[in-house]
Amino acid sequence: MVLYTVLVSLLLSYLAGLALYQLFFHPLHKFPGPVLAAVSSWYEVYYNLIKGGEFITELERLHKLHGPVVRIGPNTLHFNDRRAYHDIFSNGTTLVKDGQFYQAIMPHAAESSFCFSDPQQAKNRRSLLAPSFSRQSVMKLEYTIQKKVDQLAALLEKNYCTPESSMKLSIAYRCLATDVITEYCFAISANTLSDPNFAHPIVLETLNLIKRVWIQTYFPFISHLVARIPIGFILWLFPRFRTLVDVKARFEQQIDNFISNPEDLAAAEHETIYHHLLQPKDPELRPSRASLVNEAFLLVAAGSDSVGNACTVGTYFALQDHSIRRRLAEELREAWPDKGRPLSFTSLEKLPYLTALIKESLRMSIGSIQPLPRVVGDETPEIHGPNIPPGTIVGMSQYFMHMNPEVFNNPYTFNPDRWLVENISEMMLDFVPFSKGPRQCLAWRELYLILGNVFRKLDLSLVGEDTYVYVPIFKNAVIITEHNNNTGKVI
Repeated sequence: MVLYTVLVSLLLSYLAGLALYQLFFHPLHKFPGPVLAAVSSWYEVYYNLIKGGEFITELERLHKLHGPVVRIGPNTLHFNDRRAYHDIFSNGTTLVKDGQFYQAIMPHAAESSFCFSDPQQAKNRRSLLAPSFSRQSVMKLEYTIQKKVDQLAALLEKNYCTPESSMKLSIAYRCLATDVITEYCFAISANTLSDPNFAHPIVLETLNLIKRVWIQTYFPFISHLVARIPIGFILWLFPRFRTLVDVKARFEQQIDNFISNPEDLAAAEHETIYHHLLQPKDPELRPSRASLVNEAFLLVAAGSDSVGNACTVGTYFALQDHSIRRRLAEELREAWPDKGRPLSFTSLEKLPYLTALIKESLRMSIGSIQPLPRVVGDETPEIHGPNIPPGTIVGMSQYFMHMNPEVFNNPYTFNPDRWLVENISEMMLDFVPFSKGPRQCLAWRELYLILGNVFRKLDLSLVGEDTYVYVPIFKNAVIITEHNNNTGKVI
């Protein structure tokens, strides 16, 4: 009993001493922020895990209270300053990724470029991937995107063409984006559009992964533990994991085939990412087998998420506001009189209102709403303002760039017209939907072809409440449908 009392007293004394250090002697003690955030990282965990992803809302409140720099953890600062954003994410040599965070948030792709904390390693991988996503490469494979868009339009026309039918277009968009990215990157489509109910397990399990993101981020030991358990036992406990196991096996089979039979690369239906990853000019840059599998996982997850979200948001607001829909339809009809013949991306990207709609959709959908942390190095210059102690974790959410009222008037209002003014240079500085990702050209082409075809070929309508309240995180998928002159539905 005495030993127990002593141990408890020592523990309490240690915690009290640690709290005093964090509050009064830590290098960040002069930065404003909540006391609980200064003494424990559980402040963020509470809002993201317990409150269901509302940390961004809390960040917004803290910045209104304390200013542009807030201490949100014992060793973490968050900024709300556009110049700070560029200082943080444009200085990859002295500000490196927080490896612990990236490894935890993407445990299934821990050896992918997304998780690389070494700047040179990340640069090398980007250089290998860049040719696959250049404008020239994407133009060569535009037909693969158009083929999948046509498949979605035909599927909607066949199965959802009556006033009584309704479906989740948000899920359909994810299916389409998944098929596009897998066909484009690997020359083997996942064929998620083969399910007319848009319930393909690959898409549904990808959504489940997103729902579990906070658990795996804040409790990484769970992922490490699962990785050590025999896969048969895991599948017995959690049968739905079968989808991820099958996807991984599919990637491994294709990669093993290309490694064993390099000549098969030349026989592929079209160029894939493996043409560049497996045959780099510098053989030392060739990724390991595990890294290739992880990179494939990353591309599928990222490729379906950003495009699917932007298409959903753009479609919803275009249907909600009849003036937006009318102007978009008129522009498309004038530029595309024969909708039975495809219109190329180069023609679609010249349409000003479609371009404005896409930009506004990307602004409102926000790619990564969670601050992506960087670690300050010894030679890191100022992050717009105070000198930050080396070793400090810093970050700034894209949300604060896209919702900056000083740049975007009435930022919570979906308004494509904001992009039709003569000078948009200031807005473009704050417009960072893809951060510095390598596949922007592909994503832009997808958005033009998807939204252009959908609003030229289909007649969509909303079902249920047509009032939209913007929240930082879209907790519920938008559900949209219809074809021809019927009354479509959104539930």
